[in-house]
Amino acid sequence: MSDRTQPSRPRVPKSLDLKLARIQADPSCRDFILADAKDADMAFGLSAPGQSPEYYGQEARFRTLTEYRQLMREIVHQGLVDIMLMSASSSEVLTIQERLFDGSHVTPAIRANDTTDIWLAAGSGRYPSQPALPFRTATIDHAQCGKSACAPDERHLGANLGLYSITLNNDTELDRQTLEAYKTFRLEAEQKGFRHFLEVFDPNAPGEHAPADLARFINDHIARLLAGVTRRGRPVFLKIVYHGPAALEALVRYDSSVVVGILGGSAGTTFDAYHMVWEAKKYGARVALYGRKINNAEHQLSFVRHLRAVADDQIEPAEAVRAYHGDLQKLGIRPQRPLADDLQQTDTASSYAGTSRARTVAGGTESRPVSGPAEPDFSKMTQAEKVQWNLDRWKRILG
Repeated sequence: MSDRTQPSRPRVPKSLDLKLARIQADPSCRDFILADAKDADMAFGLSAPGQSPEYYGQEARFRTLTEYRQLMREIVHQGLVDIMLMSASSSEVLTIQERLFDGSHVTPAIRANDTTDIWLAAGSGRYPSQPALPFRTATIDHAQCGKSACAPDERHLGANLGLYSITLNNDTELDRQTLEAYKTFRLEAEQKGFRHFLEVFDPNAPGEHAPADLARFINDHIARLLAGVTRRGRPVFLKIVYHGPAALEALVRYDSSVVVGILGGSAGTTFDAYHMVWEAKKYGARVALYGRKINNAEHQLSFVRHLRAVADDQIEPAEAVRAYHGDLQKLGIRPQRPLADDLQQTDTASSYAGTSRARTVAGGTESRPVSGPAEPDFSKMTQAEKVQWNLDRWKRILG
């Protein structure tokens, strides 16, 4: 262990565990789990920490990794999220060396794999345009104790929860490889007492074989793959793209023992962020993992405070946006957009659904059907257009 490792502090019960127990006992309960997803360095590299507050114009000036981790500390100390999702290297610093989570009810988690479709380094446009292949940089032992092989009494030192992601492309051979890799991880995790939650991405490069009903394709694959997994090997919850009320409600209704969560996607407006949690909870989601939506906020602590209030049924989304802008004014922080614009719901936030879109009406929202395909006709696109479409899509999803 590092000489810089701080002595352990008394551990406190984790809100994640308490909420999961209550949700499992009563799926209709109103508990809601929030995660701050600050694992983007596993995907984007230098741009992962987000734009530095002092950037000007369109200059690509980003925060440093040190600043990124300081934001993690501040969010954990605030105590309003239930999970802090990090890369294994950030977790080593904060969880193992600093013992940041010992006296906190926030649970540390790491991104357990980095499949090729999230290799989003600048200039590497080919990766996300090609079908996802399984890959893991992080190991369970490194997450748990910071080295390649943990002694039994060392496994509690680090993070004991990981995000494992899969992307299915409607291709038998490729999807079999993906599921074989997940099975291998799942068995190792069970042996080492490492919990995980499962992220199921939409197809990233299905070519001419894009599922006709994308939401049903994802729901059916989730139900099918979990059917072969007994309780000890199952993910503690799911993380999926929000495809709208009908798809979410169908998945939640199918098996009430499965806790379903949504990923946040792109930053969009503040209303996008708050409304997505509000609507997803209404239709059965009990978890939300927000990356860019938190990281791009003008003041992350204030943003999270109002997000927590929405998630806990204390405030409506539009009211939360107004309250957030009030905080920015008190703090002397110039908002990225005027209040009226920040109360709009953008297409970006609802583009995954394919079934509903909301528009602002007198400070509230109104849902209405949306027709048309959820994806473009890939057969009519050039290779360059396919590459750009995939890059834009992953930027929206991963944040």
